[in-house]
Formats: sequence, C-alpha cells, structure tokens
Amino acid sequence: MIRMHVYISGYVQGVCFRAATRHTAAELNLTGWVRNMEDGRVEALFEGDDADVQKAVKWCKTGPPAARVEKVAVFEEHPSGAFADFSIKRF
Repeated sequence: MIRMHVYISGYVQGVCFRAATRHTAAELNLTGWVRNMEDGRVEALFEGDDADVQKAVKWCKTGPPAARVEKVAVFEEHPSGAFADFSIKRF
C-alpha cells in the first residue's frame, strides 16, 4: 500500500475534475479524497495498491476532457489506512 498527495494546476476547476477523479479512484479501488483549493488548484490524496495509485497519478496529468492540466506535483507519504472510501471534500 502506498499514499500519494497530488496537487494539480491549470484549468482544473469547473470541469468536473473532482467527480472524474472520484470515479477513477473508485474504478481503481483506491481510498482518499479530492478537493478544490482556493488558489484554483485541485488537491487529491490517493491510498491503495502501488500500481493503482500510480495509474491515478498518471490520470491526473490529463484529467477529464474539459480540463487543461499544466502541472502536477506529487508527494509520497506514509499510508494511514484511515479512509473507508474515496470522497469529494469541500474547502
């Protein structure tokens, strides 16, 4: 199990990025959360199988069709196992 904290920059709010991220995470059986940030970025935290978390991070580099991702910053953290599912958080 691994945990990746991801910050996505670009045209990523108002394009269903959070909903698409939740859908992608559910398909990959990941836990964690995604949220919009006040500065216009999207922040996500993925926990799960190494290969599946890597797939989610790779997906974030493109996002949903209406998004224009400019930069993705990824930070590996220690997994906590604290999440039961993958949710959308509010600021």
